[in-house]
Amino acid sequence: MSTDIQTIKKIAHLARLEFNEEKEAEMLKDMNQILDWMDKLRELDTTSVEPLIHMSEEVNVMREDVMHQEITHEQALSNAPKKDSDYFRVPKVLE
Repeated sequence: MSTDIQTIKKIAHLARLEFNEEKEAEMLKDMNQILDWMDKLRELDTTSVEPLIHMSEEVNVMREDVMHQEITHEQALSNAPKKDSDYFRVPKVLE
């Protein structure tokens, strides 16, 4: 399997890339190498190979999610540089 320069130009257009002629020739060479490699992979017999879902057999061990209050509302507001009754005051970001 191989590709031509028109296919490279179309892919570059879809990806919003611009190449000069030298770079197009280099991309064509690289794309053909990738496609040749993919053809080699197709030659392998994978009938007895199970699909890979995860890269390893490791399992995440999660701790129980227990809710508890570390500090009170008043304690949190006492550290605020600016506050308004029950809320933090921050500079306006959007107009």
